[in-house]
Amino acid sequence: MIHDRDASRPVPLPYGSWPSPVTAGLVAGKTLTLSEVSAVGRTVYWLERRPAEGGRTALMRWTQAEGAHDAVPQDVDVGTRVHEYGGGAYAAGPHGVACSDRRTGQVWFLASGAALPHGMSAPGGECPAVLLAGAEGLRFADLRLDPRSGMVLAVREDHRTGPEPQASLVALGSAAGAAGRVLVQGADFYASPALSPDGATLAWVEWNHPAMPWDATRLCVAPVLRGADGAIEAVEQPRVLAGANGAESLGEPRWTQDGRLLVVSDRAGAWGVWEVFLQPSAVPTDGGNAAESLRPYPAPEGEIGQPAWVFGQRSYMPLPDGGCLFLAVRDGAGQCVLRSAGGQTAPFAGHPEQCPVPMDDGGFAWLDAPPDGLPAVVVGSGTGSPTICVRRAAPPVLAVRDIACPVSLTFPVPGFSPNRDPGGDGAGSDADGLRGHAFFYPPTNAGFCGPEGERPPLIVQVHGGPTARAQDSFSFKVQWWTSRGFAVLDVNYGGSTGFGRAWRNRLLGQWGVVDVADCIAAARHVIEAGLVDANRVAIRGSSAGGMTVLVALAESGLFAAGVSLYGVTDLRALAQETHKFESRYLDGLIGPWPQAESVYLARSPLSVAGRITSPVLLLQGAEDKVVPPSQAHAMARALRAVGTPCHLREFPGEGHGFRRESTIRAALGEELAFYGRVFGFTPYQPEAEPESNPA
Repeated sequence: MIHDRDASRPVPLPYGSWPSPVTAGLVAGKTLTLSEVSAVGRTVYWLERRPAEGGRTALMRWTQAEGAHDAVPQDVDVGTRVHEYGGGAYAAGPHGVACSDRRTGQVWFLASGAALPHGMSAPGGECPAVLLAGAEGLRFADLRLDPRSGMVLAVREDHRTGPEPQASLVALGSAAGAAGRVLVQGADFYASPALSPDGATLAWVEWNHPAMPWDATRLCVAPVLRGADGAIEAVEQPRVLAGANGAESLGEPRWTQDGRLLVVSDRAGAWGVWEVFLQPSAVPTDGGNAAESLRPYPAPEGEIGQPAWVFGQRSYMPLPDGGCLFLAVRDGAGQCVLRSAGGQTAPFAGHPEQCPVPMDDGGFAWLDAPPDGLPAVVVGSGTGSPTICVRRAAPPVLAVRDIACPVSLTFPVPGFSPNRDPGGDGAGSDADGLRGHAFFYPPTNAGFCGPEGERPPLIVQVHGGPTARAQDSFSFKVQWWTSRGFAVLDVNYGGSTGFGRAWRNRLLGQWGVVDVADCIAAARHVIEAGLVDANRVAIRGSSAGGMTVLVALAESGLFAAGVSLYGVTDLRALAQETHKFESRYLDGLIGPWPQAESVYLARSPLSVAGRITSPVLLLQGAEDKVVPPSQAHAMARALRAVGTPCHLREFPGEGHGFRRESTIRAALGEELAFYGRVFGFTPYQPEAEPESNPA
């Protein structure tokens, strides 16, 4: 819990210039990014990314008796670059943990209770680390331990041959070789290998180009073939149980302890949990109609599912006693709900970012991410009784009155003609009754307020993806600005997840149109409500959100400034240069490539640079493989050619998303100074802060 403090009467100061307790050192050096909480018995594991160690991610282990400590050596960066975004980089079991090293791609197994080796890259002697797999050009993700054999199931991405990497499901073990034992291949993508409790059946999700996993996937199962020692040797002929029609997004297959298979599907218009019939003879028929392999599973209202940008997500969790946990999104906010084995439902106490995991003492472990508190790994009952804080994202130095809490609001969005011209924007003049969603954060600082009669500047925040979601959990990306006197508007434009498939599909063929129009509409809504200064509105976004920023600057004079962090500027180049996972993403968002090249050209920020007159700041990683630096350089040249103020800051060694403390510090300072120049205030300059531990 963040501690409170007494506050004196706020001192009036110009908005943007307030001294803030959210320092660059707190955000960049002292704040850990916590993720992927799991539990084995009463032992809790999680990942924490440390900017002070050059963005390295450590695997942590906690027991109540021993407390928290590193579970792998300091020279191991736990992570994976499968699909470039990774996820599922470790798996924990009773006998130890398997993890992938981001830098080498190798997968290691470290026995529980063993002393940490000095390094896992060259184990020897009594070293307890065992190399399971790893070779030049191979990457592994979505690791799952097989308790029967001790082998590890994984998604493998093979970059050794072919024009694009080849995907497969593999089993890793001492006898499987450095590349692993291939179990399933042939599809373009795989995810979520899940073994049945008896180890006899493997379920997974697969899909092919040009679909993204939130568009169309297939749920498959196959019997597992084992050797005399129990090792997984192969699987029999797979069967497709759902998704063969190419019109359904399935994900997160999970088994209950009594051997039933559950899966997330959006066949009813929004992601929800469904029970799977494994045997055709067991599938009920309805009035002679073709039998379905899925039936709805009792679950709370709301969308239960997430876009599969990363591996290892948990939208629901079957429990050992027959109950189930669900993470449901309603009105933009997530709510965790517990359904007991008897069918009773109750809210789960806390604000889990992913579904909690059960411990064998009846409690749960989860990453708690409330709107008014720092994220923390906690354990507790989920009923409201006291929790144990295992690890905080940062020291509890913020007072409650310094934290801006989100206000959920809706706003009318423009209508779009279904018979739009593929080369035009398709916008209608009248609203079609749809309403968009956003979270509004007012400027908040217990010690300071704005001058009397003055309204605050606004930063419109555009999330990436674009298939992602603005969330209401605490974020330093928001508090950095609100504590200095800015209002922030985090927009769930058309295409965002959490609102059903129809809202998600508003962006099909309309990227650069619907998202831009929705962000403009959201900004106008809060301006008309008198919440912000209409003359001091900026728009910022990263990756896909960066493209929305640049097009919005061209489409509307509403924005006085724009900041694009590693944003897309040339859709044609992106279609030809990006990595495999997103290489056909634009087929749905823009049109098939190269047939729709004219639309790609028309929608690209580079093509509308001549219409941008507001100052622009571009922040870019020099090693970005998702949106190459060439895109930022081309945009900077185009803006300067027409006389638009533009500054490009490139950070060596950074990829798609900034990880290093020095980079995060510099980027925050650069952006704040940029707004000061545009909006006419002088940012507060504290004494220089030393870096936590420059790497």
